[in-house]
Amino acid sequence: MHAKAPQVESVSSSQRLVSLDLLRGFTVIGMILVNSMAGMEGKGPVFPTLLHERWDGLHLADVVFPAFLLMVGISIPLSMRGRVGNPRDEYGPIFWRSVRLIALGWALSNLWWFTSFHATSWRLFGVLQRIGLVYGACALMFLWLKPRTWVIVALAILILYWPLTLIPSLDGLPSDIWLRGHNFVGSVDRVLLGAGNHNYVKGLDGYDPEGLLGTLPAIGQGLIGMTIGQYLLRGYRDRMRNLAIAGGSMLVLGIIWGFVFPVVKDIWSSSFVLVTSGIATLTLAGLSYVFDGRSLTGVRYVVGLIALPFGMNAIAAYVLHEVTGSLLGWDLLLQPYRNLVPSVGTELAAFVPVGIYMALIWLCMFYLWRRKWMVRI
Repeated sequence: MHAKAPQVESVSSSQRLVSLDLLRGFTVIGMILVNSMAGMEGKGPVFPTLLHERWDGLHLADVVFPAFLLMVGISIPLSMRGRVGNPRDEYGPIFWRSVRLIALGWALSNLWWFTSFHATSWRLFGVLQRIGLVYGACALMFLWLKPRTWVIVALAILILYWPLTLIPSLDGLPSDIWLRGHNFVGSVDRVLLGAGNHNYVKGLDGYDPEGLLGTLPAIGQGLIGMTIGQYLLRGYRDRMRNLAIAGGSMLVLGIIWGFVFPVVKDIWSSSFVLVTSGIATLTLAGLSYVFDGRSLTGVRYVVGLIALPFGMNAIAAYVLHEVTGSLLGWDLLLQPYRNLVPSVGTELAAFVPVGIYMALIWLCMFYLWRRKWMVRI
């Protein structure tokens, strides 16, 4: 078995940094863990930090999706380098990849609706839809604009998004950025989708956490990632230190801004973008220090063996999770949970079925990784 196991080093080429694939892998693992724990919440309490914050504030669960969007941005310069001689040749691939992501995301967001049109209502937005929109916008700006301009556009989006959120609500709901749904961003979702009950959060103050206007700062986050990716391409020796400085600066600035413009995932506030980008960049710097350019043996090999299969087929892993999430309702997985609850409590016991479920997804990703197959959307 050891003779046939793939070496972590073989996955990374001279043009590829192990730290990037690891961070992408950890973010997908985090996304699956968070969604799975949310499903287990119906059986009993789980650790709150593994659930999304209701409004302002930040849990561990709130960090993983923005980290993935940052990785989308980082990957664009790395994957498109040397392909900007004739930008028109890239418009078609960019457009169709965005369309595929959005269409696949819409299908995954509406699996329950497909089973019974009358029992629920369809949803327009979702995780993959936002990824598709961010990818498309950022990839086009990669072709059209210079790296310095990316930073200017990102700053403009984040700064102007703040007063945009403070515009009075379109539907007359009292505006208060500190109250869930009481803002202009949420009101646009209600006006656009509320009549058909297509918002993810229902009710008079409902909205969609991956809604229309929140995609703007998400694009800003993708542009931050593009700037980091362009920097990594230059191969500076002190990149780890500079990444750490950049990450720490974004984190501190986001925390300070959060006192007046709250850190809110559900509207993707500008302070939320800076805080989560800072955390992800600091994590990337740490992973780069530990893994890049080093022999991946011992603990490094084990970590790589866990995360790299997810990182190399991130979208495939997420899609597989979305279509198999109902497995967590099977007695086969829930019975160990029920047996453990009396002795360890629901919070710890929930890790058992979730761990088994995630191991099954890892086995599928490991098979693809071992065969060196990459599923491209």
